[in-house]
Amino acid sequence: MKLLRYILLPIVPIYCSVSWLRNKLYDIGWLSSQSYDIPIICVGNLSVGGTGKSPMIEYLTRLLKVDYSIAILSRGYKRQSSGFKLADKYASVAMLGDEPFQFYKKFEDVLVSVDADRQNGIAQLQRLNTPPEIVLLDDAFQHRKVKAGLNILLTSFNALYVNDFCLPTGNLREPGSGADRADIIVVTKCPRSLNETDREGVKSKLKPLKHQSVFFSFIEYADTIVSPNKTMPLKSLKDTFLLVTGIANATPLVNYLKNCGYIFNHLNFSDHHEFTDSEIAEINIHKKVLTTEKDFWRLEGRLSTELYYLPIEIKFFEENDFNDVVLNHLSGK
Repeated sequence: MKLLRYILLPIVPIYCSVSWLRNKLYDIGWLSSQSYDIPIICVGNLSVGGTGKSPMIEYLTRLLKVDYSIAILSRGYKRQSSGFKLADKYASVAMLGDEPFQFYKKFEDVLVSVDADRQNGIAQLQRLNTPPEIVLLDDAFQHRKVKAGLNILLTSFNALYVNDFCLPTGNLREPGSGADRADIIVVTKCPRSLNETDREGVKSKLKPLKHQSVFFSFIEYADTIVSPNKTMPLKSLKDTFLLVTGIANATPLVNYLKNCGYIFNHLNFSDHHEFTDSEIAEINIHKKVLTTEKDFWRLEGRLSTELYYLPIEIKFFEENDFNDVVLNHLSGK
């Protein structure tokens, strides 16, 4: 795969130019963006994945749902349905996609919807008998047809967009100049030991504009593992277990478990992987299986072995400051 990416290097300038031109046409108004009367908060990235968008959406949901009625609108990647879908008691991974279904299972008091056409999705939400007061757009930074009031751009600490370049050789969906559209830049998956001097060093690399705020976050792993009918201490995984991941970057989770001293085998699949019957049979050989939350909902019901997921949350070094920027935006300050 790496060799192929290098072979395709001559295509990179073409991809970047087309993406840059598309954004420029939106910037000068030749292509139109729809604005809305209600707050629209967009969470996205410049890269193809692995920056922690789902934990960020969950963080914002927990922050805002106490005082506002919230709707989450996702594309619903790899779902088996089409058009606008609103999660209800009949919802499934097939209907919504794995990440929106995860949101629905975690926040049943929040509207969770999917639509590849974000304009139509927002319109459908506004037609509800009780429309939401805020819409959180999941992975929509490149969806320029919607003009969000607040754009939150994520970039991983170990894969900053300023150190990358465009597809197909790099991992960027658009040139790094696209970061100029962000109101907030969040550097995710930082080491917990990252000090203020190191954070300032990263900021100098990102070179934020005057209107942009930069924050730093890290992953906090739960001390329990979860299944629908059981919660156990993480330390109960004393014997060798199987770790199954189908996410963009499993390295932080693998390193965390290894640093905790756990012994395990690891089956690593691509992001949003659709498990085959033969893969399910291979997984079933193991007595205990640990996976990520979004993988859990694709595996649940297909395994006869013990299946658990390890919950995670995003935490900020500057939590109060980040919360204030978001809440002040909503209050118009």
